[in-house]
Amino acid sequence: MTVPKMTWRPQYRSSKFRHVFGKAATKESCYDGVPITCSVQDNNFCAVNPRFLAVITECAGGGAFLVLSVHHTGKVDPHHPRVSGHRGNVLDIKWNPFNDCCIASCSEDATVKVWEIPPHGVLKNLTVPWKELQGHSRRVSLIEWHPTANNILFSTAYDYQIMIWNLDCSEQVIKNPLRTISHHTDVVLSMSFNTDGSLLATTCKDRKVRLMEPRSGNLLQEANSKTHRATKVMVLGNLKMLLTSGTSRWNDRQIALWDQDDLSVPLLEENLDGSSGVLFPFYDPDTYMLYLAGKGDGNIRYYEISSEKPYLHYLTEYRSLLPQKGMGVMPKRGLDVSSCEVFRFYRLVTIKSLIEPLSMIVPRRSESYQEDIYPMTAGNMPALTAEEWLIGINKGPVLMSLKPGSQVADSYSEMNKALANSLDTRRSQSRPGMLQLAYIQDQLGTKEDGGHAGDDRSRMLVSNGEDLALCSPPRTENELRLKFHKQQEEIRRLRELLNQRDVRIKQLELEIKNIKNSQSQSSL
Repeated sequence: MTVPKMTWRPQYRSSKFRHVFGKAATKESCYDGVPITCSVQDNNFCAVNPRFLAVITECAGGGAFLVLSVHHTGKVDPHHPRVSGHRGNVLDIKWNPFNDCCIASCSEDATVKVWEIPPHGVLKNLTVPWKELQGHSRRVSLIEWHPTANNILFSTAYDYQIMIWNLDCSEQVIKNPLRTISHHTDVVLSMSFNTDGSLLATTCKDRKVRLMEPRSGNLLQEANSKTHRATKVMVLGNLKMLLTSGTSRWNDRQIALWDQDDLSVPLLEENLDGSSGVLFPFYDPDTYMLYLAGKGDGNIRYYEISSEKPYLHYLTEYRSLLPQKGMGVMPKRGLDVSSCEVFRFYRLVTIKSLIEPLSMIVPRRSESYQEDIYPMTAGNMPALTAEEWLIGINKGPVLMSLKPGSQVADSYSEMNKALANSLDTRRSQSRPGMLQLAYIQDQLGTKEDGGHAGDDRSRMLVSNGEDLALCSPPRTENELRLKFHKQQEEIRRLRELLNQRDVRIKQLELEIKNIKNSQSQSSL
């Protein structure tokens, strides 16, 4: 009888993100002297987009927040103009994901206000909002924009209600929400959407996790675990899971993973430590990475999440001696892809009145664009209008490429201009006398541009008969080969166009030279 030879091999998990590390910005690249709010609300107090950084500040009388240019680093002027239209403390702020100059804020004065920030920043105190939403009877604690529908805003308050607002209307003061969701018996602690905005998950002070359909307000599932008290929830849309952070029955900080289709029992519960600060979860669907930052902590843990057991894979943690009060997160389209940055936090360090950018970087030797860590990601264009969402349509986010100089990104900037134009039109409708002026300016711009602008725009948006803004990544080898041939054809066409332009430039230079020679001869 022969005994089979036993071999032991360690179970190594291959991962592109095993060695991700956190790199804090230098002192010159931080925002110093910011009077960060002293509010005890368990919110992030900070919102960031590729253009502006907004942070809730401490002030006497009413509530205010500061809007700075992302590039305005260093010492902040203590008299810098603020957005100060609320009569009570500001509790939460969120940028519109489809308009970098539009921000919503909620306050203890029971109102939600939506502001238009000038493109060059706040040069004087802003006190008049673009929209004011009045419907809650008590202080409003949280706001969330719909992830794919334009101008749909959700708010929740200490009256235990979630209200849905449509900003696509002419009224400056909106008093009637589209719908009010009344399933909660206590204060709502957090809200989170799935990828296409067809599901809304909430945590409540009554310790229950609820999953509902946001358009109708129908309650789909409810979780009430005796071993896990959830405070924050995050929908992991591309994994069909929910992640909650909270405490165990022994008051240890704990995270739990849930199956989106069955909230009866959590898939996984993991205790972290015995600290008392609230854990804020942040999830990156492009890299499947989960970041956990505790209020009052100096460290940030990060994990990889998979759809199979053991689900959660610990990577490492970033450590700092400075505790954070809140966190802002830069959208993926604002990251520095040349340094392989996959996530960026903005840490609010209250003890030093400092906002510290923290970049999470994948170490790579090559400085070229790394396509394997930057898949197509959600862009800054809405997939739906408010009207389309209201009639029952659901769509995933419109994707864009992060590759520098990619035509998809260019087409997005064009679409963003179109969105700004539509915003100007809606603004003129709510202000008498502005519509006619906007129409005249638009007509003048059309006459000056001529017919070539439309041709260039159509050429930018559509290439080889394919809408670049709506194209999806190839799924099979044949699709990849087809995309490659199309790209080669596009490159060949662009080279021919460049050659034609070069020839035309040389012809014009010769004509100019001949004209100069003829003028000099005539003067003699």
